[in-house]
Amino acid sequence: MELSMPPPQIYVEKTLAIIKPDIVDKEEEIQDIILRSGFTIVQRRKLRLSPEHCSNFYVEQYGKMFFPNLTAYMSSGPLVAMILARFKAISYWKELLGPSNSLVAKETHPDSLRAIYGTDELRNALHGSNDFAAAEREMRFMFPAVIVEPIPVGQAAKDYLNVHVMPTLLKGLSELCKQKPADPFIWLADWLLKNNPNKPKLCHHPVAEEPY
Repeated sequence: MELSMPPPQIYVEKTLAIIKPDIVDKEEEIQDIILRSGFTIVQRRKLRLSPEHCSNFYVEQYGKMFFPNLTAYMSSGPLVAMILARFKAISYWKELLGPSNSLVAKETHPDSLRAIYGTDELRNALHGSNDFAAAEREMRFMFPAVIVEPIPVGQAAKDYLNVHVMPTLLKGLSELCKQKPADPFIWLADWLLKNNPNKPKLCHHPVAEEPY
């Protein structure tokens, strides 16, 4: 019987998270929650935005009644910006944050971060990107030197796997069928480590350190 393989999925997604000025002193415990929730902190920086920078960052909110208060709040002190990565990072981070209004969050999602750390509708403690396009724009805004690579999907993902993964994986699976080990997963993991074509080459030449 022929087994049908599911289509390959490239599952790592990135999103922007911001710890807002009024709770920067809670950064360590918030980062601990982030890491325990399965995220990787790819980039992190602490900075203070001017009101003009805040206006540019929240340009989609321009013209709304709360806009002047929002820019004043976000420029009132240093904030911490982070790029977070994990499977479905955007939706999982939004779920962890809870409703944008902290007063609502305290009623409906009492365990969410905005319920715990937020104060009201404006001072809601943390920011998260709404969707993929917003995440890409916001990450470029906060981390202009970081290259935000598009996530391969569809045929691009298949092409990537066929070129970089499948040749080595098929060799390993063929050898696995020959050996028939008691624990095939451990055996295959060890085989892939030993036969990784991208394994770094050890340099035995002494490396001169630059003077301080």
